[in-house]
Amino acid sequence: MTFVPPIDMNQVKGFLDPLEGEALYSYAKEYVINKPALEIGSYCGKSAVYIGEGVKANNQKLYSIDHHKGSEEQQPGEEYFDPDLLSKDGESLETLPHFLKTISDSNLKSYVIPIVSSSKEANEDLDLNFDMVFIDGGHSEEAAQADFNLWSKRLSKKGILGIHDVFPNPDDGGRPPFNIYKKALDSGDFIELEAIKSLRILQRVS
Repeated sequence: MTFVPPIDMNQVKGFLDPLEGEALYSYAKEYVINKPALEIGSYCGKSAVYIGEGVKANNQKLYSIDHHKGSEEQQPGEEYFDPDLLSKDGESLETLPHFLKTISDSNLKSYVIPIVSSSKEANEDLDLNFDMVFIDGGHSEEAAQADFNLWSKRLSKKGILGIHDVFPNPDDGGRPPFNIYKKALDSGDFIELEAIKSLRILQRVS
C-alpha cells in the first residue's frame, strides 16, 4: 500500500516520521472499513493527511480532535515552541489555521472532520465508535492516561490503536505514551502488531 502524498509533506509542520505516517496510512486503509477513524492531537495536520488518505480509500471519515492551543511542551519558553504558530496578537499558540490549510490543500475536507475541543469534551459530545484510534495528544501523564481511558473503550474489536512517541528508553523521551502503551498490553485487551520508530500499532482483541 504505497502512500502518494497529495502535497509536499516536508512543508507541513509536525513531528511524525514519514515511515510512521506511511504505517498510519496503511492501517487506516486496511482497517477503517465500517466505522470512522479518530485522532487525538492534530497539530498542523501531518498525521491527518496520512490517515485521511487511508480512510478516503474506503469512503470513511477521520475525526481529528485538538484544542489547537499547543501541548505543554510547545508553549513559549518550552522545548518545542515554534514562533510561527503564535496567534495574530502574539499571546498564544494557534495551530487551527495551519491545520485547515493542510487539509484544504490536500483535498481532504470531505474526509477529515476537525473537532476544536479538549479530548474530554469531545468524548462527551461525540457518540461514535471507531475502527482506528491514534493517540498523539498531550504528553503529560494525566493527558495521556485520560486519552487512553476515554477513547480505547470506543474502539471496535480488531480495531487499530496507534500510540505515538513511545520510547522504551527513558533517555529518549517522556514516559506517559510508553506508560499507556504498556497499560494497553497489560490489560490483555490488545496485542502489538508493529513498532515503527516511536509509533506502536496495537490491535484490540477483546
